[in-house]
Amino acid sequence: MNKVVVIVGLVFLQACAQPPYHGDLIFLGKFPSRLSEVSGVDIAGDGSIWVLEDNGNKDKLYQVDTIAQVVRELKVDNAKNRDWEDLTISEEGTFFIGDFGNNANSRKDLLIYKITQQELRKEHPKAEKIKFHYPEQKKFPPKSKELLFDAEGFFHWEGHLYIFTKNRTRPYNGKTLVYRISDKKEKQKAELLGSLILCEDQEHCSVTGADISADGKTIALIGYGRLYLLSDFSFPNIPRATVSTIDLGYTTQIESVCFLNDSTLLIADEQSKTAGRNLYKYLLK
Repeated sequence: MNKVVVIVGLVFLQACAQPPYHGDLIFLGKFPSRLSEVSGVDIAGDGSIWVLEDNGNKDKLYQVDTIAQVVRELKVDNAKNRDWEDLTISEEGTFFIGDFGNNANSRKDLLIYKITQQELRKEHPKAEKIKFHYPEQKKFPPKSKELLFDAEGFFHWEGHLYIFTKNRTRPYNGKTLVYRISDKKEKQKAELLGSLILCEDQEHCSVTGADISADGKTIALIGYGRLYLLSDFSFPNIPRATVSTIDLGYTTQIESVCFLNDSTLLIADEQSKTAGRNLYKYLLK
């Protein structure tokens, strides 16, 4: 009887010693508890990693290391975190914060905060405001079948910001609208470039983050447990891209993606009851 107890105990200890399962994602580190809702990540020109949090969290940018620990934090002046949903950094080093989270599709104050490289050298960098709206949205909120004006992903490319909306339609139709605006400080009407249908499964197909490779040839869109790679497109005709779908083998509240280099992505998820608050890398094949 004692031998049975010992064997069972050894099996239990061996199971406990196994690392957590993360599918095809490679675990790098866990963010501190105060960063439980990371919703945007990007890499600056010097290789530093920056993240931000979404809805109602602090008006701050955080520099983290490759194991998700905070190295530096910046309180952004002239900015309020209504619902910061993504971060993108231009080749020149300008930071753009997408304050365009719009779960109920009722906002009329959509913003992108622009922080120049000069301001980022300060302890409290001051942001400029790029105000915009979607001309196709006529009601706030629209009918349930037209809930297309939330957004959680964007990137910067050659003087423009490209925004991918998050579909909340009922019934779900899988459509992602693609918009672009200028990166200049001015009030703007977003230009609709077209739409994409990644798939028709709301759990996986709603876009929660976006980035573009340094050579401008590949766009990465992320959803809960799936990665979408867009290729064979020209600007601004992104909706005509070829879309490749990758099942990451692990479904959590993934809200952030960026290119570390041409062959590697950084991915982050938010804390849920049983998982998340992690930084990962994914190797493109």
